[in-house]
Amino acid sequence: MIYLQLFLSFFQIGLFSFGGGYAAMPLIQHQLVTLHGWLNMTEFSDIITISQMTPGPIAVNGATFAGIRLAGIGGALAATFGCILPSTVIAIILAKLYYKYRELSFMKGVMNGLRPAVVAMIASAGLSILMLALWNGAFDIKSTDLIAAGIFLAALAVLRIFKIDQIWVMLGAGVVGAVLYAVI
Repeated sequence: MIYLQLFLSFFQIGLFSFGGGYAAMPLIQHQLVTLHGWLNMTEFSDIITISQMTPGPIAVNGATFAGIRLAGIGGALAATFGCILPSTVIAIILAKLYYKYRELSFMKGVMNGLRPAVVAMIASAGLSILMLALWNGAFDIKSTDLIAAGIFLAALAVLRIFKIDQIWVMLGAGVVGAVLYAVI
């Protein structure tokens, strides 16, 4: 039964997550943490972190890792297939329709209308992860994790000022975090 539940949950995520993996994060969080209670926020954050560090689309990686965590290899297959099936079918249909009607102003209006919604979903996912990392999910300035805040600000500065590749910044932040949390 868990295989069917995983498939249907990730099918819904795949069906409604316009804008890619980062836009899917709030939907994944809703299904796994809020609706079904399969994971807590810390476990969800860990899965998202691992999904970002491994090659491939973040939503598919998240489905795979969540499926393994919840029901082993069968769960990974069910969740991953559920995640990719709707987008595959939708992409084929939309590609045919777009190719046929791409010059219509209605089509251009739809594409322009989706952009702000996708940006909002990505921002929501980013803020959720930031809240979890710095305040363990509940904003309280007194309980701010100063090490995590410092690493976040330093990584942001390195990315913006020095334009270093994101992978190196993530690896560096992980090493600095491991050392600081081990020492302090």
